[in-house]
Amino acid sequence: MLEFENVSKSFWTGTRRKVILDRASFRVDLGKSLGILAPNGTGKTTVINMMAGLEKPDEGVIRRRCNISFPLGYMGGVIARLSAMENARYIARLYGLDPDYVEAYCRWLCDLGEYFDQPLGTYSSGMRGRFSFALMLALDFDMYLVDEGMPSSGDVAFNRKAGAILEDRLRTTTIVIVSHSASVLEKFAHQGAVLLDGRLHIFDTLEEAKQLYDYEAQG
Repeated sequence: MLEFENVSKSFWTGTRRKVILDRASFRVDLGKSLGILAPNGTGKTTVINMMAGLEKPDEGVIRRRCNISFPLGYMGGVIARLSAMENARYIARLYGLDPDYVEAYCRWLCDLGEYFDQPLGTYSSGMRGRFSFALMLALDFDMYLVDEGMPSSGDVAFNRKAGAILEDRLRTTTIVIVSHSASVLEKFAHQGAVLLDGRLHIFDTLEEAKQLYDYEAQG
């Protein structure tokens, strides 16, 4: 279970204070994947980072009572001068997992060939994204955090393979996914929410969330 209780977060932009969340309270239970719709620039990534513990709220309490992933695409836990192989084994040890298994899994899913043994600093953004996603799946979390949908590495085979694995994981895990596009959420979300002006409006279904989101967009 992931719970926000009266959580507030804002930033000073230099000219005004931008409110991301204003005393938000909600809960995500295991088995009920949540899709959050929000226009660009409203703080989707900040909300996901707070869920992961990468950013702290200004006020309120965030409770994490399950094993929650780092956000898809987040590379802050890896070291650019090390290879994907070295990073995979290092992260495996941090999580108390078998380094041989995590390395082999990432090597298989990434399909980067000889680049898997080269420093991450030499990778393109697409290659880094493939490794990040493979690493996240290798660690087998209770709840996965996804910012703006599935990876778009430009590699069709990887996107298809990774997408199939993620869909299969939905049977035993939970996903929180944020996006400005409802179509991105439809495959994964059981319930929906809309982030507007610092308020998170939670609905039982994604369809209800889409109705509010579309209404606000037209207004």
